[in-house]
Amino acid sequence: MATATTHQDRPPLVSVTPQGLYCQAGNFHIDPWRPVERALVTHAHGDHARSGSKRYLGARAGRGLLQRRLGADAVIDTLEYGETLKVGDTTVSFHPAGHVLGSAQIRVEHRGEVWIISGDYKRTPDPTCAPFEVVRCHTFITEATFGLPIYRWDDTGLVAQDILRWWDANREAGRSAVLFCYALGKAQRLLAELGKLTDRPAYVHGAVNGLVTAYREAGIAMLPTQLVSETEKGTSFAGALVLAPPSAAGSTWMRRFGEAETGFASGWMRVRGNRRRRGYDRGFVLSDHADWPDLLRTVADTQAEKVLVTHGYTDPLSHYLRERGVDASPLATPFEGEAED
Repeated sequence: MATATTHQDRPPLVSVTPQGLYCQAGNFHIDPWRPVERALVTHAHGDHARSGSKRYLGARAGRGLLQRRLGADAVIDTLEYGETLKVGDTTVSFHPAGHVLGSAQIRVEHRGEVWIISGDYKRTPDPTCAPFEVVRCHTFITEATFGLPIYRWDDTGLVAQDILRWWDANREAGRSAVLFCYALGKAQRLLAELGKLTDRPAYVHGAVNGLVTAYREAGIAMLPTQLVSETEKGTSFAGALVLAPPSAAGSTWMRRFGEAETGFASGWMRVRGNRRRRGYDRGFVLSDHADWPDLLRTVADTQAEKVLVTHGYTDPLSHYLRERGVDASPLATPFEGEAED
C-alpha cells in the first residue's frame, strides 16, 4: 500500500497504558482491561470485553453478545463491518476477524497512517461468523495465542466427523458423551458443524445455553438443544451428547450423567500430554484462533511494515518474523489468551 512519507517518524498511533491499548489521536482505548471513557471492543470474550467503561463501540453483528457480556445498562454503539466513523482525529472501522460471532479487527487511520488491531482471529471456515478479511496496513498488532510451529489445524469437517463417531460409539455402549468446550464461540461452532452431519438434539450446560440463544437470534443454524437443568428428574442421558464449559469438569453437576466419557475440543489438544494431564478421555483439536501457518500468512497478507505481537507466544513469533526480515516485536500487555480456547 502507499506509504505516508512521515508516518515512521511519528509517535505510535496506539500505545500501552495502565488502562489498556490507547489511541491518543482518537482518545479511545481498544479492549481495555480497566474502565475508560470510550472503549472500542474487538469481540465479546471476557478478556477483551470488560464491564465498567462509560461507552463502547463494536461490530453490529456482535451487539447481542456484547450486551450479555457487559450488562443491560452498558451503552454500546455499533458499526456494520466496513462502515467508517470519525473518532477524534482518526477514522475507525471494524472488519471481520473470523473468531466468533461479531468478532472484528479494528482499523485505525490517522493522517494517512493505518494500524490494524487484530483482536483474536482465525482463517479457517466457520459457519457461525463472518470470514476473516485481510486489511492492508502499515502496522499490524496480531495475537499469538498459538504462535508456535507445532500448532497446525486439521480440516474442521474431519474433526466434526470424528466427534460424531465418538458420540455414536458412546451411544452404542449406553454411555453419555460429555464434550467440554469454551462456552462462547466453540460450543456454537460445534453445534453448527455437527448440524451438517446429524439432526439429533444435544444437551447443553446453563453457561452455554444463553449464548446458543444469542447465536440462534443471529440466524445461525445449529443442532437442536435442550438445557440439562430443564430435563425431568431421573432422565437418562445414556447415548446423549452434552456440551459444557471446562469449569464443570469434576463438579457435582457431572453426577447426573451416570456412565460417561469426556472429551475436550480445543487447539491445546494438539499437544497430547495436555489431554492426559487434564484427565479427558478424548481430545479433539479444534481452535477458534489462527494456527502457526495462518499467523505467518496473515502477517504477509497485510503487507505491514511493522508487526507488534501480543496475546500468547509473543517472543517466539516475533523472533521468527525478525529472522525473516520483518520489523516485529512483542507488545507487552496483560493479555494471556483464552486458557481453554
